[in-house]
Amino acid sequence: MRVGELARRTGTTIRALRYYESVGLVVPRRLGNGYREYDPIAVRLVAQIRELMALGLSVEETRPFVESIAAGADDTDVCAAALATYRGTVTALQQRIGKLTAQRDALNARLDAAATRVAPGQSPADTHPPDLIGKPLPALAFYATDGRPVDLAALGPGRTIIFVYPLTGRPGVDLPNSLLEVAGALRNTEQPTWFRDHHAELRTAGADRVYGLSAQSTGYQRELVHRLRLPYPLIPDPRLSLAAALGLPTFTAGDMTLYERLTLVIADDVIEHVFHPIHYPASHTLDVMRWLTKKRLPDARSGG
Repeated sequence: MRVGELARRTGTTIRALRYYESVGLVVPRRLGNGYREYDPIAVRLVAQIRELMALGLSVEETRPFVESIAAGADDTDVCAAALATYRGTVTALQQRIGKLTAQRDALNARLDAAATRVAPGQSPADTHPPDLIGKPLPALAFYATDGRPVDLAALGPGRTIIFVYPLTGRPGVDLPNSLLEVAGALRNTEQPTWFRDHHAELRTAGADRVYGLSAQSTGYQRELVHRLRLPYPLIPDPRLSLAAALGLPTFTAGDMTLYERLTLVIADDVIEHVFHPIHYPASHTLDVMRWLTKKRLPDARSGG
């Protein structure tokens, strides 16, 4: 059959068929008069290319399947090359889905933050938390990244550490330009990893539980917990409910309102200490451990 007939029977274009020919996937025979003529099997070859491309494969990735058909195989899915191509395409699709999900969550975070935006031009150095020592945490209920409900007014006996941080980015996902000037925005997984790497020491020093809290959505935080293998859950607070209840400092970056870095130490559901400002985030976990250790020393000396 001629190229026009093949295009009609396969629902494609002559231009596409010429491209398949140029890469050696569907090759016609040359007649004596110079015309191209396609064998009937070309219909199956083109149909296979179009079907696989609809599933997300590139033209080149259809080659092992097309070659199997040309060699007379009835089932093109069983060869090793075909299986490897499927796996590679699934991986690429998962990466694309992850990027699109991150973009969706970033847009949702902006929507949530718009309702609680602070005055334009405010920076992290412009606000300070009020005197919170001795105050109970508000009765705010969240679902942490492990799926469990967390009531801030009923965290349980002993000491709880809640470190509050601005935001985290995902690998391969660009942050909005307005966030590029936020300190640590592009590599802002440091604070969660510092608390991860010293989690055991924090527990030994006297922390009965550790949480991280930010204004980002659950999707962002769950991805972070999974990627960094965090041993503690994160709490999503996209509406900045805790900031509104306690007057915690926030700042704006473009259209987003974010928490300033600070750490709360809660003892028996009452705020015992506040770390703010945090000038040296890299050593902050060690500061928390030293503070906890000092608080334990009087108990140890008194035999309590």
